[in-house]
Amino acid sequence: MKPVKNDTHAVVELVDVLLRDGAVIQADAIITVAGIPLVGLSLRAAIAGMTTMTEYGLFEQWDTDRRRELRHEKS
Repeated sequence: MKPVKNDTHAVVELVDVLLRDGAVIQADAIITVAGIPLVGLSLRAAIAGMTTMTEYGLFEQWDTDRRRELRHEKS
């Protein structure tokens, strides 16, 4: 079997998957000094295309409002 060169780049594939399927990143951290906890962080980010976001119920109101604004601008 002969090796085949793939013209698609990994970054392009990654962006395609993120926009199509989405990803959720969650991180928790506690900042301490001398063993004393000072600051707690809880971070969560959802990354996806708007179509995917609205399918999962995120940004529905924003999307509806924005589409309404665009319709008013066109008329």
